[in-house]
Amino acid sequence: MDWINFFKVFHIVGWVSWFAGFFYLGRMFVYHRESADRPQAERDVLLPQYNIMMERAYKIILNPAMMITWVGGIAMLVIYTMQSGAEWIRANSWMHSKLLLLFALIAYHIWVKKMIAKLKNGEKPYSSFTFRLLNEMPTLFLVSIVSLAIYKNVLSPIALVIMLAVLAAFLYFTARGYQKKREKMKR
Repeated sequence: MDWINFFKVFHIVGWVSWFAGFFYLGRMFVYHRESADRPQAERDVLLPQYNIMMERAYKIILNPAMMITWVGGIAMLVIYTMQSGAEWIRANSWMHSKLLLLFALIAYHIWVKKMIAKLKNGEKPYSSFTFRLLNEMPTLFLVSIVSLAIYKNVLSPIALVIMLAVLAAFLYFTARGYQKKREKMKR
């Protein structure tokens, strides 16, 4: 059996699910925050429902998807190392960057859990606009990690940083434009 491709499929399916969970939770953070400013009768219905949805998404989508992603990825690393020795790891500097980004993504995963707890406790840690911006963090991780995996050792770190800076600026100004459009519509 071709174990590399088996674990690659496992890894990619986990990866897609993990990011689906991040994007879904990010939107719920925005909606939860906006609901906190609604009239009391609406808050009484919306906030408990968002709390349930966030908790379930974290436990049922995000955590299992992260574990599947890591199991598939670690299995591939083990197989590559067994086939080519530690030289494979040394020769593929893109993997070092990818692993670093994945550890940062785990930190984001933990941060998401803390946000769920704060929102469930009635705290308002950020505005809905800030949550909209934070919802784009997974996009930056996604573009970075996929770019590294596709271009491997060809992509220069400087090119990656420039590409991410341009993408981050685009996302920020798009979110800011959307916010201004919504404010105009409220008037």
